[in-house]
Amino acid sequence: MELDKIHHIAVQVSNIKKSVEWYKAKFSCEVDYSDSSWALLRFANVSVALVTKNEHPPHYAIERESISEFGAPLTHRDGTKSVYISDLDDNTIEMLKL
Repeated sequence: MELDKIHHIAVQVSNIKKSVEWYKAKFSCEVDYSDSSWALLRFANVSVALVTKNEHPPHYAIERESISEFGAPLTHRDGTKSVYISDLDDNTIEMLKL
């Protein structure tokens, strides 16, 4: 059995542009995507999504081949497909289709 992969961890920020600049100045990372409501920063082993409070919940994303057992996938602006679920303690998990 192949293990699922953590794709990214999402943290809420008040300003995407300023936060991207701060992370790039402090750490060695690449910006894979950025718009007014979220940015995806790629590190060597995992990505960090910077998200705005009104658009996205704090969460972590698990990447796998099939996500249909978690519900009907949504298609995001960048073309990715995912389903949001909650664990037993109401933590948000994004199930992201490979």
